[in-house]
Amino acid sequence: MIGRNDPCWCGSGQKWKKCHYPRLPTGPALSKQYLTAYGIVLKTPEQIEKIRHACQVTARILDQLCQHAKEGVTTLELDELSRELHKKANATPAPLGYGSPPYPKSICTSLNEVICHGIPDKRPLQEGDILNIDVSCIVDGFFGDCSRMVSIGKISEEKQRVIDVSLQCLNLSIKMCKPGNEVWQIGDTIEKHARAHKCSVVNQFVGHGVGIAFHEAPEIPHHYNDLTIPFAPGMTFTIEPMINAGVRDGVIDPKDGWTVRTKDGKPTAQWEHTILITETGHEILTLI
Repeated sequence: MIGRNDPCWCGSGQKWKKCHYPRLPTGPALSKQYLTAYGIVLKTPEQIEKIRHACQVTARILDQLCQHAKEGVTTLELDELSRELHKKANATPAPLGYGSPPYPKSICTSLNEVICHGIPDKRPLQEGDILNIDVSCIVDGFFGDCSRMVSIGKISEEKQRVIDVSLQCLNLSIKMCKPGNEVWQIGDTIEKHARAHKCSVVNQFVGHGVGIAFHEAPEIPHHYNDLTIPFAPGMTFTIEPMINAGVRDGVIDPKDGWTVRTKDGKPTAQWEHTILITETGHEILTLI
């Protein structure tokens, strides 16, 4: 079967995607096609404006929490600050009470070997820690979602490597986000870069559509996959690669049902943005 990047069958010398590749419909017809075929809601300009606002509120809260994350501060104190910041911004923390069992805090704080969904507690941050803070907000019924890494003092070379590689993976994969490209290219880009730097990519958790709900279609795998869903204007989703220094496998804590740790205890890192596909490329909605 001919691929999008193969020479066109007509002999023009161009790639198939630039020549006789079937063109997507536009407007309401495109929205109907994506909802029917993929369950994806292509957002209207009015919805995009509301999602953009929610994402900016989310990013500003995350920025303030990262500035406050210093040696001696507990992640529980960060959660308490998060609640104050949400209230001040007239926002609701999306994770609070979400899922089964209900998530008990307003943010996720994942330390060192914790891949994701770390629950804030009374442990003070220590020299050498690395911390992912994940913030998701609801503002006027619309959602934003982003996360960042924080280093506490001097950290090991291994920890610095996973922080750097995870950010590089995010930035490289965002470049794939434009009409005409497909979802699989995100995971392909991330996995190739991570492997080249002797890291692994967690495949138990994925990015996801977001905006009018906390989790929407499509799923956005960060590992090799075959999802040939073309990007279309109006798609909003997260990219949040979880990169490990050791094996890719994670183990969910049986006591709290949320905290996910690397199987081998090695460090892990994650960065996240919410992305909008535009007519010509993309917009990072959680960039401030």
